[in-house]
Amino acid sequence: MTDLNELETQSLNEIPHPSLPEGSSIYGGTKVFPDYKAENGESYFTLVHGIAHESSVSFVAVLQATRALRKGFESAIYFYGPGSLNALATRGFPTTGSSAFPGEHNINNSLKTFIAEGGKVYCCRFGLSLHGAREEDLIEGVIPTHPLDVQDALIHYARKGAIINSTYMF
Repeated sequence: MTDLNELETQSLNEIPHPSLPEGSSIYGGTKVFPDYKAENGESYFTLVHGIAHESSVSFVAVLQATRALRKGFESAIYFYGPGSLNALATRGFPTTGSSAFPGEHNINNSLKTFIAEGGKVYCCRFGLSLHGAREEDLIEGVIPTHPLDVQDALIHYARKGAIINSTYMF
């Protein structure tokens, strides 16, 4: 360990670390709301306008949409604007598919699972073009859409009575 001065040592030793052993519970486990399941014909629609890895909103939105799908909702995710970058299969360094850091492919893997379990993923072509991404770079099964589809998809799912989760970053 680096040589510490007297005040650094004093500060470090004021509170013992770790204060609790690993595995200690510091939060209660009571779930307050019922564990709702979809009723016949219910939908869950997620709009994502957040960049992959720049905040947790995009990844959490995918996890929530997957949970809704598993609860029986017809579930769809629509990536638009910079959110379109979430749907790229070309992520990786030094080669596509390689993870330069742990979790680099969390969104990719979660989207593949979502699609495999029956969810629909849409991606705005204009959002791709803003960042020089190509349509052929999309994760397999992602449905490319026209820029005017963003609003009409929202209308479509609203008219179906869908629960709408809209995430936005910036």
